[in-house]
Amino acid sequence: MNVESVWSEYRASIKAFLHSKVSNPDEVDDLLQDILTKTYKNLHRVKSESSIKSWLFQIASHAIIDFYRERGKSSSLSADDLWYVENDISIEQSLSHCIKPFINALPKEAAALLTAIDIQGQSQKEYAKNVGVSYSTLKSRVQKARSQLRGLFEDCCHLSLDLHGNIIDFESKSTGCKKC
Repeated sequence: MNVESVWSEYRASIKAFLHSKVSNPDEVDDLLQDILTKTYKNLHRVKSESSIKSWLFQIASHAIIDFYRERGKSSSLSADDLWYVENDISIEQSLSHCIKPFINALPKEAAALLTAIDIQGQSQKEYAKNVGVSYSTLKSRVQKARSQLRGLFEDCCHLSLDLHGNIIDFESKSTGCKKC
């Protein structure tokens, strides 16, 4: 467990996380450098390799809090200080063109289910009634179909997730994806 290997594995994910919270790329780079320094100084304190990722993201979260706490001391705000920038493309927007081809690659029933519920916005209760199944059965089918859809994404991309399971970064696998 050395800094170089840890940093090469998690740097991109941490940077994407920082970009989701701080709009200025130069400030993101500064925060990333601070996190690297803290990693270098404290990596020996991590007891288990399985906890490195959460430890790094905890450092990143604290760095962001400190960054905005320091910013809060100044009274003037500029456009660069704001988190939201209209022209930024989110991870979801980057992957959105893959959703329909992936859904269409699912079994017919799962594809129809996700199209109706997740694309067209039909309620699960209404869909269950229309196809003649119980609501609890339909909820199980939705979970299974979403799991299959996620599997298709994971076949094509390495996904980095936050603590809540949200995608914070992705990278296409070397074999390439043939569905989108």
